[in-house]
Amino acid sequence: RGVNWRISATRRQMILLALVQAYWPLFLLVFVFVGAALLGVWEQTSPQIGALATLIFFVSAVILFLRGRGRYSHPARMQAQELLDRQSELRPLASITDRPADPNPRTQPLWRAHVARLTREAQRLRIPSFASAWRKVDPYFLRIGLPAVLGLVLLTGWGTAPQRLSNAFMPDYGSLVGADTMQVEAWVTPPTYSGRAPIFLTREMNTLRVPAGSEVTLRAQARSAPKLEVRAGGDQTRTKFEKTPDGAYEAKTILTADSRLAVRWWGERQSWQLNVEPDEPPTAIFVAKPKLGTKDETLFSWRGSDDYGIEKAELSLRLETPHPAAPDEEARVPVPIPGVLPRKLGDDPDPDDDIDEGEAVELDLTRHKWAGLEVSACILAIDGAGQESECSSDAAHTFILPDKLFLQPLAKATQEARVTVLREPRAYAPAEVNPALLMQGEVVEAPINQLEHAPEDIRRAALMLDAITYGRERYFNDYSIYLALRNARGILNTAPDKTEADTVDSILWSAALKAEYGSAADALAALLAAKQALEKALRDGASEEEIQRLMQAFREAAENYVAAKMAEAIANGMPEGPSNLDGELGEGGQGLGSNSFEDMLNALEDLTDTGASDQARQLLSDITNMLENLEFQQGEGSGGDGFPMPGEGGEGEDDDTPQEEREVSDMMERLSELLREQRQLNDDTLEQGRDGPREPGGEQGQGGEQPGGDPQLGEGEGEGPGGSDPRTLAERQQALREMLEEFAENGFGAGEGEEGEGLESLLGELGDETLEDIGRAQRRAEDALREGRQRFAERNQEQATRLLRDLTGELAEVLDELREERLGEPNQNGQAERSTDPFGNPIGGANDGNDVSVPDAAERQRAKDILDELRRRYGDAIEEDERDYLERLLDRF
Repeated sequence: RGVNWRISATRRQMILLALVQAYWPLFLLVFVFVGAALLGVWEQTSPQIGALATLIFFVSAVILFLRGRGRYSHPARMQAQELLDRQSELRPLASITDRPADPNPRTQPLWRAHVARLTREAQRLRIPSFASAWRKVDPYFLRIGLPAVLGLVLLTGWGTAPQRLSNAFMPDYGSLVGADTMQVEAWVTPPTYSGRAPIFLTREMNTLRVPAGSEVTLRAQARSAPKLEVRAGGDQTRTKFEKTPDGAYEAKTILTADSRLAVRWWGERQSWQLNVEPDEPPTAIFVAKPKLGTKDETLFSWRGSDDYGIEKAELSLRLETPHPAAPDEEARVPVPIPGVLPRKLGDDPDPDDDIDEGEAVELDLTRHKWAGLEVSACILAIDGAGQESECSSDAAHTFILPDKLFLQPLAKATQEARVTVLREPRAYAPAEVNPALLMQGEVVEAPINQLEHAPEDIRRAALMLDAITYGRERYFNDYSIYLALRNARGILNTAPDKTEADTVDSILWSAALKAEYGSAADALAALLAAKQALEKALRDGASEEEIQRLMQAFREAAENYVAAKMAEAIANGMPEGPSNLDGELGEGGQGLGSNSFEDMLNALEDLTDTGASDQARQLLSDITNMLENLEFQQGEGSGGDGFPMPGEGGEGEDDDTPQEEREVSDMMERLSELLREQRQLNDDTLEQGRDGPREPGGEQGQGGEQPGGDPQLGEGEGEGPGGSDPRTLAERQQALREMLEEFAENGFGAGEGEEGEGLESLLGELGDETLEDIGRAQRRAEDALREGRQRFAERNQEQATRLLRDLTGELAEVLDELREERLGEPNQNGQAERSTDPFGNPIGGANDGNDVSVPDAAERQRAKDILDELRRRYGDAIEEDERDYLERLLDRF
């Protein structure tokens, strides 16, 4: 008893001594490495040195381990027992296991006494001392000192010890191949409908909230493709970056749930936690229920709301008595909404609220296939994510969809055939193919009659068209209507499916309108289409080029419509010639003179140019309404001014206008053109200053310097900064100065005779000094542009623009005085009493009886001045927030 634990303890001492003898270099290396790690050596060195030191440590440790393993001899139990046995001459541990060679009863007492003696001797054995061996192996007691020092360091840096050990044992090995210099750029692009700006991600952004559906873009500069790790919930995906043409690597992902993004390349380089904000569906209700308007239009107002904005709205229509073959059929009509995306219409609508206002809508649904039927309507709001508002039974409204009133029998029959086709919801029956014809290879030359497979209402519509077109010699005065109806009948005969059959819609609708209203119906349809396109462009904030193109299309459509109405009036028996024509608008009987019509179109064009979208849309609607009500009747006199065809009338000037008034008007036009060119040049100079070099030591914005500078600012190899003009800015400024000098020599002067002398006395010295000041400013700007002094050129260009604007305004005042003197004295309201033309119109104005407000030249000029001021401030702004604000204003206006 008690001998076994002495043997085990001795053996443990022997094993420890053997380990130290074999592995002491490895133990010393580990102690030094761990101590250096706890002391923060890896935090003070570069990533490359730290990774290299760790690699050297691991390689050295492996080598020392293998060498120690070769020297290590594992002590056996018998060796520990032998070492204990040496303490006694009796060798008790070895002898106690002996057995008697000749056991007999006489020798048993002697043998037991021998065993007892050995046992007592074994119990007196002690664990041997290994001090001498330890002194030989570790003469400096490092086995005690190193653990003590290591424990002390661990205690003093307990809070940072885990992180330091992690950095030491798991360094950035990628730094050895340049991973630590990898540049990662990341940004989040919220959905367009949210209206939010992109968010650039930095290392400091640990957690960020973004809208659902945002796209994350990551670009990396690395030697090989990194990987994007995305953890969303319990799922984890890794996507390899794609190489871009510029040599970088790029990856993109769409966020639909809370996600952790990490860029991995030789370890994790950067990571972010991005939490998504859910997008709630929109809500919408009727404020005023749909009703019939005075012109068969559908009028209603509605209100909606969404957290990011309503992108579009639709009117959902369902028949109260649906067709048995399509009980759930639904038709949707787009509803125009105001403003520029994102649109947020009001607060959360509550049907119980007493709401008096909403977004007023006017829709022409007379062409709808269900026109004249009772329908259930519901307003639907749709956000940028495609989510729709709910259409509950409580929010729906039942009414009769307005239809077009046709009085002519031919038009009514054509419309009935049209809606019969459109209201058929059933599909065609499958066509039967005769396999015998296919086997024989015969060619069928006659068109296949698909009416046999058409649904019942399609066949009935074809029979109706046959009945309408029967006896064309007796019933059709306009042969084009007959041809249109027969064309529609042929389409129904050969249409293979319902979609093809529905193409007769436009043919039959145009034929019905022409049968009811005559040839002006097509011109009116074109006018309304041009008006709708221009109104949509103004509402949606389209580009300036697009708005100008649509404005020209509307002008042409308006002129074509007036021409069609005039031709129709002449065809109905009104004598030709403008002297016998009278344009009447609606019930008011107030005429529309050619000058006033041209003025309104010019005012509309100016409003679109200056970005006054709301005013332009209002004036556009007023012009369209007046043209819709326009009628030509036979006049009673022959000496008055008529409503000439578009293009007549010498640019809108009356033949009775005095010469001096025409001269001042011509001066204003030429100065306005010069002012417009100077403004364009100013904008190009500002753009060149932002994108290109400035004068040495000159200002940029309102401070700072940008060295360098090209003496020929704006000189390029094909295009200038503001367009396709290949000339330099200095050359363009020189051309404008020469135009001004030519105007000063030939334009700014009075004519001959008494009228010329009167004009000269009226103008006085109005333009002499001003023109000289403008010329000097333009010359200084020209010289500055040639010398590369950007800021000096901009200031002189602004001065020239301001003086040109002032001179144009003064000429406008002179022109107003001349017209006031000719047309009459101001009345009690401060307005000049103006004579009327033979149509009852005030000369020089327009009046449709509905208080149409046409902005005058001063108001339009003031709007242009505001736009120029915004552009100037945008060019001078330094702060990023201010530039963003001004840029949003310029984008909108």
